[in-house]
Amino acid sequence: MKILLVAEYRDGKLLTNSNELIGFAETLGAESAMVLIGGEEVPTYAGKLYLADVTACGECNPDLHKQVILEVIDKEQPDMIAFCHSSYGWDLAPRVAFALKAAQVSEVVAVSDGKLVVPVCNAKLRRTIDCQSSRIVATLQAGAFGLKEPPSGTPDVIKVDVAGSGRTVFRGYEAALGGGVDLSKAAVIVSAGRGIGKADNVGLIVKLAKALGGEYGASRPVVDSEWVPHDRQVGTTGQTVAPKLYVACGISGAIQHLAGMKKSDFIVAINTDRDAPIGEEADVLVVADLLQFVPVLTEKIQAL
Repeated sequence: MKILLVAEYRDGKLLTNSNELIGFAETLGAESAMVLIGGEEVPTYAGKLYLADVTACGECNPDLHKQVILEVIDKEQPDMIAFCHSSYGWDLAPRVAFALKAAQVSEVVAVSDGKLVVPVCNAKLRRTIDCQSSRIVATLQAGAFGLKEPPSGTPDVIKVDVAGSGRTVFRGYEAALGGGVDLSKAAVIVSAGRGIGKADNVGLIVKLAKALGGEYGASRPVVDSEWVPHDRQVGTTGQTVAPKLYVACGISGAIQHLAGMKKSDFIVAINTDRDAPIGEEADVLVVADLLQFVPVLTEKIQAL
């Protein structure tokens, strides 16, 4: 199998999520090549890198970017084209899949017997996809695939010329409106998951966060239930955090949440299920009913 990996360049910088693309290819044991519409900085990658000049294409020009990718596909004849599950991937993957008349699989989180696995039912379940087309276009969930060792090697750069202008004019980036809580600056975060049971129990999480001198956060199901404001959400559709201490209360550990907090220095998970995925990332797993454990822990910390 051969995979074409589509790297990303944003706001004048090469994004490091190309490492996850390389990890995905390694997981499948596949041969790979990479394509990038970027600048002088190139990924650390031991393989062929097709490079188109971002000043000619623009950072956001779907027509030209699709053209570049299709030209490389014609040269490499890959069985699969892999994007990151980002705004760039969301936009381009369907365009490329339609042009190729290929199956498109979004938000891949794992591989099982060579087939792609995606989350369903708000990530409570997983589904294995058996594609019938000769080619597959896939987007990979952030944090789902990593490298056992840091990437190494220098790519064999092949320049790709671009003709045309496209229908999109890129004017630049606009900063998001301020407001809400910036959890990325918190040294300690205590997060609530579905396991807290109901909105009334959010107060237990808030008290523990205050006792530890930190902020409280939440997983997506808690935010979707409107128990906690969206600006407290941790995960790929919320904030990405890396505190010194992260306490996960009643959080099972869906890949979307793990991707948002796995870089924390020290992780404590409180869960009644000793086999919950969060336990694989946690430095300490407390197997207990959080409604009983958290109040006692808060009291002991306050007494120090």
